[in-house]
Amino acid sequence: NDYEYNLLRDTAIKVVRYFKIIGECNVQFALNPMVHDYYIIEVNARLSRSSALASKATGYPLAYIAAKLSLGIALTDLKNSVTGKTTACFEPSLDYCV
Repeated sequence: NDYEYNLLRDTAIKVVRYFKIIGECNVQFALNPMVHDYYIIEVNARLSRSSALASKATGYPLAYIAAKLSLGIALTDLKNSVTGKTTACFEPSLDYCV
């Protein structure tokens, strides 16, 4: 549901900021929806098979953006590959479960 989605999303953002991760990262959770209790199972600061699936599902070019960020280019300086006009600094609105 929306509460759980935002709970895990906000937690993932806190984890990424805590570890100062720049570029692509995925955070995996175990969630007990009966009591909204969760555990962080894994944090991967790299591209993975899950990343490729997320990239396909959302249309957001994770590998391309991560490579540019690693070269020191700011996210706000990268163009959205779909529109060619807006920046790449947006959050895909689709979520997925693997």
